[in-house]
Amino acid sequence: MIISIDGPAGSGKSTTAKFVAKKLGFLYIDTGAMYRAATLLTLITGTNPQNELAVAHLVRDADIKMINVEDGIRVLLNNEDVTKRIRTPEVTKFVSLVSTYRAVRDHLVSLQREMGENNNVVCEGRDIGTVVFPNADIKIYLTCSIDERAKRRLADLQRANVKATFDEVKRDILRRDKIDSERKLSPLKIPEGAITIDTTNLTIEEQVQKVLDLVYSLQGA
Repeated sequence: MIISIDGPAGSGKSTTAKFVAKKLGFLYIDTGAMYRAATLLTLITGTNPQNELAVAHLVRDADIKMINVEDGIRVLLNNEDVTKRIRTPEVTKFVSLVSTYRAVRDHLVSLQREMGENNNVVCEGRDIGTVVFPNADIKIYLTCSIDERAKRRLADLQRANVKATFDEVKRDILRRDKIDSERKLSPLKIPEGAITIDTTNLTIEEQVQKVLDLVYSLQGA
């Protein structure tokens, strides 16, 4: 079974997908983390993020892996754990740009599909139900108010000891929304046949249960 969860930054898709996968015993694929790892590689090698050809060449040669562990995943970039480093504001600033490059997306999508070939998976991102797994068994699209999304993202950054203000985080989310929804390649949109869930006033537990109820309903059909 393949479950796709799409939505904008801060809508709760990563946390929801992680707990749903754990509950079901499915493989959890965090596609956003893969794009962040590619962006981090660009920055630490001194490659200009605006140089599409250079970034594409760099990413094609990169070894990006995801390992499921008890509390979620570990992201490995060339065998180095970069799970925390990919969440910095600098990476966040450029990840939407790097993710617009066709060669980068083609390479990472192929890796994502490979992971989903022989596994039950919960895959989350911005183009999962539209591009990566358009025939997913269950498609979910999460929405949330901008203020609540900024509040959640700020809390994530604070837990990672990254300094930021609410206004800075909110502006960055709005900027990313614009890039993600207007890009020509795999823009963020509601997948055909997806069930939309507004998470603004939901707890994580409630979000997870709503998705699980859909899975159990399909399994019992």
